[in-house]
Amino acid sequence: MKSSFTILILIIIPLLVIGQTGKMTTEKYREDFNYFWKRINNEYSYFDKKQTDWQKVKEIYGQGIDSVSRREQFVSLLEKALYEIYDHHAILNTNTTLSYRLVPSGTDIWAEYVNGKPTITEVRKGFGSESSGVTAGMEVIAVNDIPIGIAVESLLPSSLKHPDMEANNFALRLVLAGDHTKQRKFTLQYREKTTDYYPDKNDLLLENIKHLSHFETRLFGNIGYIKINDCLYNTDIIPEFDSVMQSLQKTTALIIDLRETPGGGNTIVARAMMSWFINKEHFYQKHEYPADEMMTGIKRSWMEIVSPRKDKKYTKPLVILCDHWTASLGEAIVIGFDALKRPFTKIIGTRMARLNGAVYSYEMPNTKILFSFPAEKLYTVMGLPREKYIPEILVDPMTQASRKAPDIFILRALSYLKNKH
Repeated sequence: MKSSFTILILIIIPLLVIGQTGKMTTEKYREDFNYFWKRINNEYSYFDKKQTDWQKVKEIYGQGIDSVSRREQFVSLLEKALYEIYDHHAILNTNTTLSYRLVPSGTDIWAEYVNGKPTITEVRKGFGSESSGVTAGMEVIAVNDIPIGIAVESLLPSSLKHPDMEANNFALRLVLAGDHTKQRKFTLQYREKTTDYYPDKNDLLLENIKHLSHFETRLFGNIGYIKINDCLYNTDIIPEFDSVMQSLQKTTALIIDLRETPGGGNTIVARAMMSWFINKEHFYQKHEYPADEMMTGIKRSWMEIVSPRKDKKYTKPLVILCDHWTASLGEAIVIGFDALKRPFTKIIGTRMARLNGAVYSYEMPNTKILFSFPAEKLYTVMGLPREKYIPEILVDPMTQASRKAPDIFILRALSYLKNKH
């Protein structure tokens, strides 16, 4: 069933593999696989930037159905089929204990190939990789003693028409995220020194991420600060956010930190937050549904609007912080603030998770497995694909300065704001 809102909550804890009702047969698994394949074939909106031969995917993985006799095997087959489009926003809403964690919500490392080398480009604050000493700029040599080239190769798509480095980046991040049971060992090189790191030695922190509060607030002198802790899917937080904003009305400027919002969300929450910072209606993002054009030849696209709310207004300077764990709805909020062109407002951070589009979710008829994938393309109001957006003030965690500073993002924000009042 298509989701009512284009919402996705990326679940990062291990999900129980729930048995389906009734006896499953090879034919029932095949029916579910064909349903899965056809939905993606008809509605996935980013084939135009992939090298995936989706027809070949049907041939490769359809053959594997004959050997499926258990739900776990079927889930693993579906996961491998999804990896063929190497899209972190295309997922199953279930997993096995051996499934790779979701990226970015279930990982504490962001990495990609830089000058041909598998490189850590950012580390998530407050998790095992950071506490074990892993920092941006390190080259990945091996994971759990498997050379990184071999580990990545095992996850590369089998259906590509031509090689695509984005597929390698996708596989690299999965390897570093690990599965739901095994402790990770990273062998990393920095300045010609190779060292082993054990991000999960104290606990599998990524399996049970629990924030003590929805919002963290503090003051830097007269500058207010709000950190949002992965709760953008919960409309119940709107009154709480309103209360926090009321408590900070006497500040001279404000920082909103979206660096811990990897789990998706609800656009109602996004509009509620942005509404505090406008005095008239604004477009904040553009949607496009390519499936309509494929079926009818008629393009369908529309703008989404944010509207002000009575007695909800903050007019002072503002900074929005983002990084690779600003994902999906977090990214929509960032491009929304950019679209408002509000005076004395800056977006500061790294590139974000770059998750493609807005997802739709469907349920397979027999196993009842849910799967989600981007069916709408999303753009800034100026027509730039959301996943290509770059903050106006770009932070590079791989620089020596950012390695030494306690939080280079906040330092950049304070530096900007102190010159604006």
